[in-house]
Amino acid sequence: MTTFDDRESAFENKFAHDEEMKFRAQARANKLLGLWAAELLGKTGDEATAYAAEVVKADFEEAGTEDVFRKLSGDLGNKADAATIRKMMIELQAEAKAQLLREV
Repeated sequence: MTTFDDRESAFENKFAHDEEMKFRAQARANKLLGLWAAELLGKTGDEATAYAAEVVKADFEEAGTEDVFRKLSGDLGNKADAATIRKMMIELQAEAKAQLLREV
């Protein structure tokens, strides 16, 4: 292999790794959001875990995070306004990234 081929392979591997980490961070953030929302809804234990899984699944409906926001907004009703939900989405995304970095 040439040096160029080695560099190309390294860049491809790094890209694949970075994309996997983004996916894992988003899934973890959605789980944390689901657990946060479950608490507001009065869910505990297995019921809270199941709700968090529903939030993670909601993210597969379309690209971006608006599908998750709509689910949370609809489910929470007057328990959390749009600004609070969006704030938690940002905070828990940062928390999920930090958790993943601690695990590596």
